Amino acid sequence: KLKKILEESENGAGLAATQIGISKSFLGIKDKGEVKILINPIMEASFGEKVYPKIISEGGGESDFLEGCLSFPDLYGTVKRFLKIKVSWEEIRNKKLETRHETLEGFEAIVWQHEEDHLRGVLFVDHIKEEGGKFYYWKDKEKIKVDVNEILVKEK
Repeated sequence: KLKKILEESENGAGLAATQIGISKSFLGIKDKGEVKILINPIMEASFGEKVYPKIISEGGGESDFLEGCLSFPDLYGTVKRFLKIKVSWEEIRNKKLETRHETLEGFEAIVWQHEEDHLRGVLFVDHIKEEGGKFYYWKDKEKIKVDVNEILVKEK
């Protein structure tokens, strides 16, 4: 089910089982159009400080990397992430669980952290609220800056 949803998503780079009501520790990450299912994902180490990722244009300018989520269509924001992480997970290969280890950088590292957050019950909007990141609503190809507190329902 998770794999099918992610394959059919135009903008989705990853999806955690918890996002679709499955209380298990696995996620899917789309890499070059192929969806990989990762079981028991763990971020083992991070390198450097958490920063707001930037997109560098060919002209040398930079802009904020806007993180989105399939759980919050049309909402985007800046989130502090590690740009390099060491991770491990399990995959089913030849009908056996095999543990894999890899160091991820850039976009892959950002997607991993976002999806692993879902498995821990943390949403990207929680980071924006906590860290004071920028928050936007996308409407008719227009980016509208909003206060994250205006969007989220406050607990009583």
